[in-house]
Amino acid sequence: MINSSAGPDDSDSDTDAEVAIAAARAGADVVRDLYGQRLTRIDKGGGDFATAADVAAEQAIVSALRAARPDDAVLGEEGGQQGAPEATRQWLVDPLCGTLNYAVGTALVAVNVALRGGPAAVADPFSGEVFHTDGQTAWVRQDGADAPLVPTSATRLVDVNLDPPFPSAPGFRAVDLLADERFVARFRPRVVSTSLALTWVAAGKRAAYVTDGGDLSESVHFAAGIALCRAAGCVVTGVDGEPVGQAGRVGRAGAAGLAGRGLVVAADAETHGLLMSMMRV
Repeated sequence: MINSSAGPDDSDSDTDAEVAIAAARAGADVVRDLYGQRLTRIDKGGGDFATAADVAAEQAIVSALRAARPDDAVLGEEGGQQGAPEATRQWLVDPLCGTLNYAVGTALVAVNVALRGGPAAVADPFSGEVFHTDGQTAWVRQDGADAPLVPTSATRLVDVNLDPPFPSAPGFRAVDLLADERFVARFRPRVVSTSLALTWVAAGKRAAYVTDGGDLSESVHFAAGIALCRAAGCVVTGVDGEPVGQAGRVGRAGAAGLAGRGLVVAADAETHGLLMSMMRV
């Protein structure tokens, strides 16, 4: 039973936040049930692939969204654009973030569901946790109870995504950050290769998360985690220090690239400032 005095009101299961939670849970159930089985792989090229679990989890998520919000559109990692193209509301779905981990039996994955510009949920299929936000506050739900997310840099652990592409190279390479003496003196690196790491920053399990990339604000992989971290009070920028979601603007990188690309998500301003001082974008 949720303590309504401590957490968000769960009395109205028809809110967008509750829809996001239910959809993420539906996907997480599939991911957990199929874990460890020999699964068909769908080649995406460049060493990337999806599994039958990715596809089945997305179908479960879309079914949950369709049941609750039949007029909304959905953009899925596997199924692409679904629903009326003129829909004013769109859900962003990554049914299994960490497919390469999952395929080799590593239980570090996330199920991401976000309403564009609104509530979001990230489910960990194996811990049973669902990290969620209504767009204003951020919580983690487990065993029917919600607890607020409180970022802290106390662990000094920084997750760094080393997967390609590397659009900011040669100005910024994540691997160079790990070799910086200032980084080694202050932080300890971790590499899990899943956006689940974003929930850990919001929950105080990581001091920060760093990844290169383009504009990730409306990425099916990152939209839910970004929304969660913002609501928790984390500092969220691109690797160039500019706000994410600034496609079309030229930032400090000048004509070489657009502002707000990639992600630096930190538990606090001090940690963010330290990391930015180590980056030459």
